[in-house]
Amino acid sequence: MATIVMESIGRVFISLQQIRGLPRMLTEAAPSMPGTVRDADVPYYFRERYVCGGYRPLHQNWRYYFLSLFQRHNETVNVWTHLLAFLVILVKLRQLAESVDFAGDPHSWPLLILVVSSLTYSAFSAAAHLLGGKSELCHYVFYFLDYVGVAQYQYGSAVVHFYYAVDEGLHGHVRGVFMPAAAALSCLSCLGCCYGKYCNHSLPPWVRKLCQVVPSAMAYAWDSSPVAKRLASWGAADDPAIAFHFGQFAFFLGCSVFFTFPLLERCFPGRCNFVGQSHQMFHVFLSCCTLCQIHASHLDYAARRELYSRLHGSGEAGAFAGLYAATLAACALIAAVMLGRVKRVLDADAKSK
Repeated sequence: MATIVMESIGRVFISLQQIRGLPRMLTEAAPSMPGTVRDADVPYYFRERYVCGGYRPLHQNWRYYFLSLFQRHNETVNVWTHLLAFLVILVKLRQLAESVDFAGDPHSWPLLILVVSSLTYSAFSAAAHLLGGKSELCHYVFYFLDYVGVAQYQYGSAVVHFYYAVDEGLHGHVRGVFMPAAAALSCLSCLGCCYGKYCNHSLPPWVRKLCQVVPSAMAYAWDSSPVAKRLASWGAADDPAIAFHFGQFAFFLGCSVFFTFPLLERCFPGRCNFVGQSHQMFHVFLSCCTLCQIHASHLDYAARRELYSRLHGSGEAGAFAGLYAATLAACALIAAVMLGRVKRVLDADAKSK
């Protein structure tokens, strides 16, 4: 028995050694791949405060940026956190599909919207951090795409909270208003994030944060109000979803802190170039928040069916799905308009050189 255990541990150790050696193997297989550069070697709007190195050089071929998934640079952890979250959510969707009739039960569509929007923002964020360093234009294209994904996730959060978590009293006050307002706030958040990124050319970095944080905070406060009211009035009754709703609030609090303030980089300037950045912690907390939210919504879908079936008519889920598509189209239009403005600025900068 001891021999078998030792052999198993040896195989695991060898596997870990192989995984750790993968970046070196890739570098040897592609020796032409350049190393990372300092912050002074990239445009100022590519730079993160207190992150002094680990940046990838611009204007390399696409192969370099795709292979950089396995290289050490200051975006590696950002890419992998959301890439792994995407895979976990994909597995969760497969598990849900075994017990939830997404095709035949309209009441399950809000849950499906949440899962799809979670997959969308995770994929778009991973793409932005992986490919946004190729050029100035690519930087804006992929990050605007990221902001569209975030706006969709905000809408997905709103629809499950309003559909499954709302109580009868609040529903009577906000019915007919809640979801249109949530869609408008999602679009406002997308606009604020895109405009904040666009302002990098002419205004200080704190303006970008202000444009991103304020609309997103407004959207979160509105979208989460049904859950907040439910948690505030929760008694001793058995409610399996409550712990996960508390979890998503706690994780989101961590998200907001690490997204707004570069705490780790400020405390250890120059030592968080590769690992330990606040944005990396933001990704981890956001992924945990999303998983708690999906699980809580699934529990609400299973346990509160009598309530939400009475509160929401048979056609409401379809209307919310249509509003989701309209919100996606509006956010895509916002990103396209802002990208047009960015291209004009970049063209003017190129002509002036």
